[in-house]
Amino acid sequence: MKTLVVMPTFNEAKSLASTVEGLLAEVDHVDVLVVDDNSQDGTSEIADSLATKHTRVRVLHRPSKQGLGPAYLEGFNYAFSNEYEIVVEMDADGSHQAKDLARLLAATAGVDLVIGSRWVSGGSVQNWPMARLFLSRFGNLYARLMLGTKIFDMTSGFRAYRASFLKRLIATPVSSQGYSFQVELAYRAARDGVVVEVPITFVERAEGKSKMTLGIVFEALVKIQLWGIKRLFG
Repeated sequence: MKTLVVMPTFNEAKSLASTVEGLLAEVDHVDVLVVDDNSQDGTSEIADSLATKHTRVRVLHRPSKQGLGPAYLEGFNYAFSNEYEIVVEMDADGSHQAKDLARLLAATAGVDLVIGSRWVSGGSVQNWPMARLFLSRFGNLYARLMLGTKIFDMTSGFRAYRASFLKRLIATPVSSQGYSFQVELAYRAARDGVVVEVPITFVERAEGKSKMTLGIVFEALVKIQLWGIKRLFG
């Protein structure tokens, strides 16, 4: 099926080329859309050079850093306009393994959303400190209980949507801009579609700095609590 990998970037100059080149080599039937939020470290230029070198790579340049959610939404709309059938979310920092993508895509038959999961049997995380492991485990347990879903990794940013389903999913405006964007769409998908989780190996970035902050974590916890209260009390 015609597949687009949407890859948001902000200051990913140290990892973007190897991530994209590895993906193109591993999976030969997908295109890549880099959505860059006006990076100042050369990421934008690297993305343009990749697009020049590879016909399967496209680039969207955004004027400023506006958050993960808006970047993905712009990438999704590009996918809809260009009639892609499967839309993939994937990080540019090397934490998502290209070898896992083929397994996600193979699981899309008859499914609306496939989530690459760290927290189902067979999934794993490499090079995280205990505090980060606890935070992710607790956050996903909290989200699953508050929102009444059976999804173990609601915060995963490695996932494949059926485009027709995704278009309906975001027809109602999405309120999240940071990493809670992933939780919001997973929650919507769990209510309205067929969701499966495929185990992946998540590898902590070797280059650059994580975009995760306490503010992002707090935003996600607050939103999950509000969605959970609305679910329970209407």
